[in-house]
Amino acid sequence: MVPAAGRGERLGPGAPKALRELGGAPLLVHAVRALARSRAVGLVVVAAPPQGVAEVVSLLDSHGLDGKDVRVVAGGATRQESVRLGLAAIPEQTEIVLVHDAARPLVPVEVVDAVVNAVRGGARAVVPAVPLADTVKRVAPGEPGRPEPVLDTPDRSTLRAVQTPQGFRRELLAEVHAKALAEAASGGGPAVTDDAGLVEWYGDQVVVVPGHEEAFKVTRPLDLVLAEAVLARRRASDGF
Repeated sequence: MVPAAGRGERLGPGAPKALRELGGAPLLVHAVRALARSRAVGLVVVAAPPQGVAEVVSLLDSHGLDGKDVRVVAGGATRQESVRLGLAAIPEQTEIVLVHDAARPLVPVEVVDAVVNAVRGGARAVVPAVPLADTVKRVAPGEPGRPEPVLDTPDRSTLRAVQTPQGFRRELLAEVHAKALAEAASGGGPAVTDDAGLVEWYGDQVVVVPGHEEAFKVTRPLDLVLAEAVLARRRASDGF
């Protein structure tokens, strides 16, 4: 599943982030292709902007994604809502669900396969992740534009930068989203940024498998420049 209904304001003005071009094709197309390269993936569901479903269908059709079952549904106002709507479009007999950021267009197929294999091996929730290269400081947020006091320096060896696709047993993912929806209806609910965070919030275990440095998220203009360079190198070396 690829939630792609957001605008991605940090990348600057223009089209929604998932539809920004990279090497002649939108980020979304690259992300769907990345999942489709795995033989373990039989269906890709894209949660598109509610007013842009027809546009996304046409876009995917025009970029030669034949050979895989790709379906487009209307997403929601939040990532959490888009994942829930996308999950409803996946056949109930599907036992493993991957959730992948449209803004991670260059994830290698070996990362996708590693996540799937870990869930098949018994894990209920799996995330790919990489060690941090930089020292991290925890700070006390202050006034905008003012220096922030450092609270402490976490042990970098215990920290990981999490990527996608994240993999789940289907019943677990459905359960945590149903709980979050029920709490939101009563004015509560967890403040998390990914599906693994929901699983953690409700008390189940998430495990980590090795990610890859090329599975970075395209968030800012400089990330797009880096993605262009990676894609150009791949095309020059192996006809990617």
